Order: sequence, then C-alpha cells, then structure tokens
Amino acid sequence: MAIIGGHGQIALRTTALLTRAGHRVLGVIRNPDHASAVERAGGEAVLVDIEHAKAEELAAAIGGADTLLFAAGAGPGSGPARKESVDHQGALTTMAAAAQLGARLVQISYIGVANTPPESVGPDFLAYQRAKYAADLALEASGLDWTIVRPGTLTNEQGTARVAVGVLERGPVSRDNVAQVLAEVVARADLAGVAFDLLDGDTPVRDAVAMLAV
Repeated sequence: MAIIGGHGQIALRTTALLTRAGHRVLGVIRNPDHASAVERAGGEAVLVDIEHAKAEELAAAIGGADTLLFAAGAGPGSGPARKESVDHQGALTTMAAAAQLGARLVQISYIGVANTPPESVGPDFLAYQRAKYAADLALEASGLDWTIVRPGTLTNEQGTARVAVGVLERGPVSRDNVAQVLAEVVARADLAGVAFDLLDGDTPVRDAVAMLAV
C-alpha cells in the first residue's frame, strides 16, 4: 500500500503498525530529508511532490499498491492557495492515480467538514474546510472503492485502542488511536462507500470498525 503524505504524524504511526503486521508500505513524500523518518517507521520512501505531480507520475511511482491512504495536508502554517493545491487538488491527483491502479482509496478528513464554519474563523481555516469538503465530495462521486475517516480534534495522548465511530459531535481523538483505526480499515475489504467520524471512546478498535462494515 502507499500513504500519500507519508511524513505526517498519523502517517508515520500508521506505517509502523502496518509494517509490523506484514504490509509493505510506501511513504510518499516531497522532501528527501523526510525519507529517514519513513524508513525508521518501517516504510519505503517514495519521492513525489503531490502538489505538482500528475496522476500518471504518482501511479508510476507507487505501481503495485492496491490501497492508497491520502494523509497529505498543507499544514497549519500554510495559506489558502496551498490548502487548495494540496488538500483538494492533491486529493484529486491521488484519486486519478487510484483509478489508474485499480486501487482502494482511504482519505482522512475531519469531523464537521460539511458544516458551515462560524463567521469568527479566519480565511486559512475557511480555505481548509472548503478544500477538504470538496475532496470528500469528489471521492464520494469518483466511482472508486473508497472510505473516508473523519477524526475529531487530534491530540498526542497515548492511544487506548478504544474509540467511538459513526456520526458524532466534536471531541478529541489521539493520533495513536487514529492510526490504529486506519490500520484496521486498510486490513478490511468491506468498508467501501463508508464515511465515519472518529473520537476516543470505549469500544475496542477492531470491534468499532467491524460495526461499520457493509
């Protein structure tokens, strides 16, 4: 499988979990300085700048991957233009690559992405919301085998391997728990067309994800 945005905190955690479970994981990164972190997590670094690459380039670089995880993001220090080019356009490039490869696509979004943001939010968050929502809508209409995971407010608390899934209100979720859920999603073949919110909770990860199966 391949993780687009392979140097992110959740991506590295997910890489470690998947490789320990026997999966081969390609971590797609744009900065060669990040290759060592991907490799320490057990993955294989692949250099592709998702912000500027064509779908054909991405597909060629990760050929053979049967599942893609879109975990890329412009990040909190970026402006509206990069949020559009990475969080939206980068997702579209990944969708096109997945179609070429015949691969599944799991996409990370966030809780409340479809809600209208309050007037108090700044232009950067508004651009982020628009980019992520547009990416979700595009994936849902893509015809791909897709799953969308929408975590709540991310924390660095130690993972508990217990979560809540479904349609939820805002709340916290540890990056450890998100990674565990993503690893479980990747391991299953019965989550096509499922979008769900994710928070810390009381249900073991495997049981929680199993409840979402179609």
